[in-house]
Amino acid sequence: MVEFTLDTEHPVNIPCGDDNLEGILHIPKNVRGMILFAHGSGSSRLSTRNQHVAAILQNAKFATLLFDLLTPEEEAADVHTGIYRFDISFLADRLTGATHWVTHNPLLKTLPYGFFGASTGGGAALVAAARLATDVKAVVSRGGRPDLAGESLKYVEAPTLLIVGGLDEAVIKMNETAMQQMHSVTDLKIVPGASHLFEEPGKLDVVAKLAKEWFEEYLA
Repeated sequence: MVEFTLDTEHPVNIPCGDDNLEGILHIPKNVRGMILFAHGSGSSRLSTRNQHVAAILQNAKFATLLFDLLTPEEEAADVHTGIYRFDISFLADRLTGATHWVTHNPLLKTLPYGFFGASTGGGAALVAAARLATDVKAVVSRGGRPDLAGESLKYVEAPTLLIVGGLDEAVIKMNETAMQQMHSVTDLKIVPGASHLFEEPGKLDVVAKLAKEWFEEYLA
């Protein structure tokens, strides 16, 4: 078993079925929880937005795992055909596989864990949360598509925070509709003046603060 140095970024390979997915693991000292990230289509473990949020969570003593939901071959195929980007069940399989990898690591397995999903990754995070039930302690979705989780929404037990940009009107409506199907503790935070990717100055910091506070309340 690989040993990880605390407060250091580690490249990792995560076995998922017959495939291996590349990831970046960071475990802070005095760690109190674990956050797995599920990125949106066209993104990866190198997402600057997710890395920004992850850094703030690390400062709050949460371990983070950013990883590729697709292999390089699958990503290349998806660029041309879009075959995987809306296959939420498949993406949830990958997130579930990464979760199993975490929970079988001696250094990580005792940590309470949650999911941070972005865009289509928000839908995948909720499907995975429904499958894993009470084992998942909290979910945060940034500009997510919880509507893509479909029937799984009613089975999510983890407290869920949905964060949407105030300028992202279509996605706000999708999130509001999804909330009506959920029975767990759920909240919707709309960030004024923010677009879908929260690219406006300071808006991603608002997302990170909201996520940190949610995980501190329900995960730690």
